Amino acid sequence: MTTTLHALAAGSLKRAFIPLCQHFSHQTGIPVSVDFGPAGLLRERIEAGEPCDLFASANTQHPQALLASGRAQAAATFAFNRLNLTARKTALTENADWLSLLANPALRLGTSTPGCDPSGDYTFELLARIEADFPDVVLTARAHRLVGGRTSLTVPEGAIASAWLIRRDLTDVFIGYAHYAQALEDSDDLRILALPEAYQTRCEYQLARLSDAARPLEQFIVSSEGQAFLRHAGFLTLDGK
Repeated sequence: MTTTLHALAAGSLKRAFIPLCQHFSHQTGIPVSVDFGPAGLLRERIEAGEPCDLFASANTQHPQALLASGRAQAAATFAFNRLNLTARKTALTENADWLSLLANPALRLGTSTPGCDPSGDYTFELLARIEADFPDVVLTARAHRLVGGRTSLTVPEGAIASAWLIRRDLTDVFIGYAHYAQALEDSDDLRILALPEAYQTRCEYQLARLSDAARPLEQFIVSSEGQAFLRHAGFLTLDGK
């Protein structure tokens, strides 16, 4: 009987990893069970003793910590991401540029939770860079940590946090991962804005292999076949595309 591989993966990977793991299992006969969540909280579960064969994090910090503590056998980068801005489309926001949207105190600014979720870490790094260039713009103090924390709101299965939060009237603008843009580009009620390169954050995703059994899945994810699933979901892949 083939043993099921247990993987823990950052929630942002769900749209890529579900079909990727299904294809891997069909191809190899090796079943994979994946649990998704904020990468920082997943790392804590591993450190508390939860069985895990492969951990896919939205940053390098958590896999490297598992490697340094001896819990992981190896760590390797497998994808990249960027940040963008999603805003409610209204008469007030329809023609505003990215900085006007962020700087407007009448608009609620939503983020994920730093420390627990790499998206929050990346976002607050970005906000600090913008504030350094625009001292009169208050961003960090206005940012509401709405998702990705220990006691945060739970985004419904299949929903994208930025769209769900805006449509529930819990925020007006949200900074999150850019790979979701392709799933939201046809939304009439939302604006998706790129952020300037000067302030961008390079979001680096890494795998931590915690068992020998995970080697085939790890190798598949970094292979051209596995990378195609990530690219299709909007991620930047190892070949730079």
